[in-house]
Formats: sequence, structure tokens, C-alpha cells
Amino acid sequence: MNIDKILKFFVPKDHSFYPLFEEDVKNMVRATELLKEMLSYTETEDHERIHKEIKEVEHIGDQITDKAYQQLNKSFITPFDREDIHELTAHIDDVVDSINGVSRRICLYKPKKLLPVYKQMADMIHEAAKEVQLCVHSLNDAAANKKEITKACNNVTAIEHKADDYYYIAVSELFEKEKDPAELLKNNKILEILERCVDEEEDITDVIKAIMIKMA
Repeated sequence: MNIDKILKFFVPKDHSFYPLFEEDVKNMVRATELLKEMLSYTETEDHERIHKEIKEVEHIGDQITDKAYQQLNKSFITPFDREDIHELTAHIDDVVDSINGVSRRICLYKPKKLLPVYKQMADMIHEAAKEVQLCVHSLNDAAANKKEITKACNNVTAIEHKADDYYYIAVSELFEKEKDPAELLKNNKILEILERCVDEEEDITDVIKAIMIKMA
């Protein structure tokens, strides 16, 4: 056992990270809510209005990420491994960045119509975000909440598999039915980023599962 691990038994851990994690994941859930709202509209003006809100949420997420990194740099004993704190924060930030990327492309590309599958995938992104939020909230007492965390992580994996199925079917139908090359490219890119959002949410739960293994 190295000196860092020995010290962790005797030196109080810095619990200032937990409020930052909670704030960060709450901000991510807000981004998913705005994405769902955006995809419920068809008018460009509504898309642009909501994109501004998503961009602000993305900016808030960047500020929270910076706070977490600053706290990491000045903390001696952390609640769990430093690299896991870094990865957890980075992956939450990735999800919000990707949601911002989807909304920005919808505003820039102005597809002639939004595919119905967009809303279905946005629902899955939001559903997975709520499960991630439960995981992060439960980390404050990971040992007591092991069952809840494991269940929520498994739910995110199931959502990710479902989103993959929706994505591949949607891409197949798009290439089969869309005759306008520009519309095909626009919709294909938007679908790609929507699917990436769920992948990145699963990345968060992968970090959480690694944390749970190390805490065992």
C-alpha cells in the first residue's frame, strides 16, 4: 500500500466536490430538457431562441468544470481518485457540448423537416441524464447506495443500446428514402450527434462504475 492510500485512512477527505458534481449534472439535465423543447418546435425562430438558452447552459457547464479542476489542483485528499474526478467532470461536460452541437446544427442547417426519431432520441437522452443524476447524487454515500447506483448505471446501458437501435434504423431509412443529398447530409449529422450524446452519458456511468470498484 503506498503512502497516498495510507494517508486516506487518517486525513479527512475534501467533500467540496460533491456540490460541484450535483450542480454539474443538474446543468446537464437542464440541457436535455431544452433539447426536448427545441425538438417540439418546427419554426426557425423557436430553434434559435432555445439554442441561445442551450448555449448559456453550456457556458455555465464550462464554469462548473473549471471550478472542479481548480478544486482538484488545490485539494490534498480527494473523495476518490483524482483521475476519476477529472474523467467524471469531463464526460458530463462532453454531453452538454454535444447537445449544444445538435442545437447549433439545427439552427445552421435548417433542415426542411425534423425527423420524428429526433424527439425519440432526445427523450432517451433526457431519460439517461436523469439516471446519471441519480448516480451522481448517490455517490455522496456510495457504499449505502450501491444498489441504486448499479441499477441506474444498468438503466443507462439499456437506454444506450436502445438509442443505438433507433440510430441505425433511422440512418438506414434516411439513405433509402431521402433523395436530396443536402438534406441527407444534414439529417445524418444531426442523428450522429444525438446518438453520441447517449454514448457520452454511458461514459459517465463507466467512470462511476470504476469508482465503485475502487471503493469496494
